[in-house]
Amino acid sequence: MGNKGRTSPRIVCCAIPIARAAGKVLVITSRKRPDNWVLPKGGWESSDVILENAALREALEEAGVRGTITRFVITIPTPAATYHFYELDVVSLEQDWLERTERRREWVDYAEAIRRLEWKKELAQGLRLSSLAPAR
Repeated sequence: MGNKGRTSPRIVCCAIPIARAAGKVLVITSRKRPDNWVLPKGGWESSDVILENAALREALEEAGVRGTITRFVITIPTPAATYHFYELDVVSLEQDWLERTERRREWVDYAEAIRRLEWKKELAQGLRLSSLAPAR
């Protein structure tokens, strides 16, 4: 992927949307690879002010999710991007959201989410470190 002309890695904020009572996580399809699943994520913008706000914005734009950030999970640096993961306890799902015609969304259990995210190791790693992960 590279840095696309940037001198430093891109700052990416990632929401892990959780239906806590059901023990489910919301995954969405990738726009670039529609057969692959991802977590809502995207670049931090200066108007976000703080990283958590970027995760909330991306969750709403990409998945139509509203909720509360309840936990910072981890920061994962890669050569192209630095990923910041946050658990998002979902309060509501919008039926009409910005990227609704470009993505599918689905509630799945932890094991299925890991299976679907395995192609993108940073996303699977972030989820493995979340509070949904089985106790070791």
